[in-house]
Amino acid sequence: MIKLTIYLIIGIWLGQFFHINQDDLVLLSVGLLLLFIGLNFLLKNVFHLHNLLGVYLCVATVIIGLLSFSLHEQKYHKLHYLNSFVSPTNTSYDVTFSIREELKPSRFHDKYVISIHSFNGKRVKGLCLLNISKDSLQNHPKVGQRYFSAVKFQKINAPLNPYQFDYASYMERQYIYHQLTVASDQLYLIENQVRSVFSYAAQLRERIQTHLKKHQFSSEELAIINALLLGQRQELSQEEYERYAQAGAIHILAISGLHVGLILLILQYILKPLEFITYGNTLKVAIILILIWSYSIIAGLSASVVRAVTMFSLFAIAMQMKRPTNVYNTLAISAFLLLLFNPNYLYDVGFQLSYVAVLSIVTLEPMLRKIWHPKLKIINFYWRIFTVTLAAQIGVLPLSLFYFHQFPGLFFLSNLVIIPCLGSILGIGLLVLTLSFFNSLPEWLAMLYSYIIELLNTFVAWISEQEAFVFQNISFDLSQVLFSYVMISLFILLISKKTAVIIRLILLSIIFYQCYLLFISCNKYHNAFIVFHKSRYSVIGIKEKNNLEIHSNLQDSIVFEQSLLETYKVGEDIQVIKTDTLRDLYLINDLKILIIDSLGVYGTKTFKPDLILLRNSPKINLSRMIDSINPKLIISDGSNYRSYQDRWAQTCQLKKIPFHQTGKKGAFITRY
Repeated sequence: MIKLTIYLIIGIWLGQFFHINQDDLVLLSVGLLLLFIGLNFLLKNVFHLHNLLGVYLCVATVIIGLLSFSLHEQKYHKLHYLNSFVSPTNTSYDVTFSIREELKPSRFHDKYVISIHSFNGKRVKGLCLLNISKDSLQNHPKVGQRYFSAVKFQKINAPLNPYQFDYASYMERQYIYHQLTVASDQLYLIENQVRSVFSYAAQLRERIQTHLKKHQFSSEELAIINALLLGQRQELSQEEYERYAQAGAIHILAISGLHVGLILLILQYILKPLEFITYGNTLKVAIILILIWSYSIIAGLSASVVRAVTMFSLFAIAMQMKRPTNVYNTLAISAFLLLLFNPNYLYDVGFQLSYVAVLSIVTLEPMLRKIWHPKLKIINFYWRIFTVTLAAQIGVLPLSLFYFHQFPGLFFLSNLVIIPCLGSILGIGLLVLTLSFFNSLPEWLAMLYSYIIELLNTFVAWISEQEAFVFQNISFDLSQVLFSYVMISLFILLISKKTAVIIRLILLSIIFYQCYLLFISCNKYHNAFIVFHKSRYSVIGIKEKNNLEIHSNLQDSIVFEQSLLETYKVGEDIQVIKTDTLRDLYLINDLKILIIDSLGVYGTKTFKPDLILLRNSPKINLSRMIDSINPKLIISDGSNYRSYQDRWAQTCQLKKIPFHQTGKKGAFITRY
């Protein structure tokens, strides 16, 4: 299964580069099967059957990966709404849709994932992102409700500044290609409840949350309960999320293998009496599978929940059959099934982290545990927690640095305190949820659980405040991730097999890694002039090696709070950032860049600028300015009115002058 899973991953990976018609893939699979049968018949005296079968299974599994990716790529389906566009996307369409999932709201909009049902009266399907302007006077749409509206399909915005999170690509991995933005009074309710698994799960969650709000839980405590037990993080504030991340405890706020494993142990203990009746073991496993899959549905069937429940379902079945299980094969089977169900799980950060963490635990933890054998049970208990935590952290560290660019130095302390208590927190929490559902939660139990969550938040806040142990803004690229895992794998081999060959490979990999670091240091530390995109403001960056000087019309204290600078700092490994005021002219190498602001002054009798940057909506005759200066390029940043920029774009098109609008094309960067 390990080999087949690897071949499946190769097929899925190839699927993103080559779109092959589904019918052709099926014909290819049948052709390979017939070829295999023919070769087996003609060459049965030459080749052993199992060798030929191995080759066939390898190729066939790669094709299955390609086919799975193609079948799940919804934009290629005949009924997908993309195939119904008959004009540009700025045209309004009559659309009926149902609310599928509620997302975390932004500053100005409530956000939902919706399922499209009809498109100008034609039956279609597909997912979209719905943005509804916030309006406190209107009721919020609920999961399962069906609406009608006249809308314009808009592409999801790509990142406009270097190294920013690509939300458009992320949503495309969820098969969401467009967004709709409407006001609440433009939505017309057609049906109050569409029957689906998601709508029933949303009703259950809403019932529980309504009853919980009757008790003395604070908003922060309710947000933690929703994340910890129901997998809903919409109400979790950014500050609270960052505190848990800096404390190295963010994994407890996403329902994952840790939660499902503890729930499985609790259910095993509660249902143990069933083992003493006829077919009791089978009945116990059936009840456990029903309960944990029901819980996954209530938790919203998120990727982390589905993979955890799938993995532990296999473990539960294996335990019931009382057959010796290979953990690696069980992991491979669960990954194989999940990737068949949704190939894009392969690119899900949580999927990667969870499987790497489990692999690291089952491989490294036994080695770490052998270092010390404490005799006292309590010390041994905490030693086991420490070794499991350390093994998991070693495994996920390269990926964590690549995706999140930070390392919580006190992760072991937070886990030593939280993990022993987590079973009790989950057990009491599930009891609280069950009693809340039946509106039978006693006040004393609610107060007790409120106190437990408050203690948890207080402890996490204290850990996160130890800023000296939180290492942030670490620059780490994909190649470094691969080098790291090669070296970790070699060190594991060295512990199990101390041979000279492995030592040579380790030393060789270190030399290659050092050469790579020298290579990227020579290529990364270039100089650059950047016009960042910042709505209503002008932000210019001058990068010299690993130093960055920012010129803007923002206050210095606000400049350093900008996420665009944080991402650029990490991506380019910037060590020093300085600030200054905006200038009228920049001389970058041999390039002359003139800034024209709201005053509209551009007298250039003594020199001719190469580039023009327009900021703060200057009232100028652009056509006349182009005739007098004849620049090579005109740049417009985010401080200009959109109507002005549209007019300038038309003028530049007529004059055949390149026009770079940061609001559409992203930041302007020239390297020297």
